[in-house]
Amino acid sequence: MPNHFCSAEDCPDPAGWIREALILKETPYNDKLLGTNKTLGLIFFNASLRTRLSTIKAAQNLGMETITFNVNKEGWQLETAQGVVMDGDPAEHITEAAAVMGGYCDILGVRAFPTLLDRKEDYSEKYLLGFQEYAGVPIINLESAALHPLQSFADLMTIEQHKKKKRPKVVMTWAPHVKALPQAVPNSFSQWMQHYDADFHIAHPEGMELDAKFTKNATLSYDQDEALKEADFIYVKNWSSYHDYGEPLKNQQGWMVTLEKLQRTHQAKLMHCLPVRRNVVIADNAMDSKHSIIQDQAYNRIFAAQLVLKKLLTRS
Repeated sequence: MPNHFCSAEDCPDPAGWIREALILKETPYNDKLLGTNKTLGLIFFNASLRTRLSTIKAAQNLGMETITFNVNKEGWQLETAQGVVMDGDPAEHITEAAAVMGGYCDILGVRAFPTLLDRKEDYSEKYLLGFQEYAGVPIINLESAALHPLQSFADLMTIEQHKKKKRPKVVMTWAPHVKALPQAVPNSFSQWMQHYDADFHIAHPEGMELDAKFTKNATLSYDQDEALKEADFIYVKNWSSYHDYGEPLKNQQGWMVTLEKLQRTHQAKLMHCLPVRRNVVIADNAMDSKHSIIQDQAYNRIFAAQLVLKKLLTRS
């Protein structure tokens, strides 16, 4: 077991972990003493609902205490660059801040979104890597500039739970949004799907290609209707441009997922990581249909986080 959980590459056995997490889901309190006298620190640079609550619940199921710290609202602005003269706005360096937080906690979860202004800087993962270097304790990625591994782990649990055939067709489709969103969720889902037995497709408009290192096993299409044919699972998500970094698509017509589109699939199950803007990303008639397993995804977030915490607490 690696010392951190920051991407799919930190999971040595994805198929085995999925099985373990689904078993754990049936008996969530079997290890309720494992985390006795252990503290999980949750460090948020950005807003959160499911990640925050599910990870707290996961820690409680293991008997852990939790400390939640909203850095941008409650803490000092952090400097991440080395060798700088700190005569600007940041009052504290990540070198000291991470070390202090690691001294107070046994495991730290860190959530830090990209700015969507500078791809090189965002994808450097300066906060995540800074905490890994200086905290001295295991780090869990609660969503970074480029990846959201806890979400994707729960997504694969959900597919495994609902699939009707050994190798389902899974389609991740871009959908409209009112603002530019990061690539973290689609990047991460694509990365995890490289380790899962499925016929994986990604549908998006021209110009919305993701970083090719995350999509190398996927069938790519600019035609949503064609990609959705015979789909067993449809994962709906918006993202901004990777190549024209951070830019939203100007013409978004025709990409919202509706019940009519779902009815042309192989009775596909509908997935989304939430939050979702109804009647922009997904139509009401699809969200509220029998196709939706979106709440199952959200519930599985608890047990994805719980298994990761268990692995970190018992690592050799």
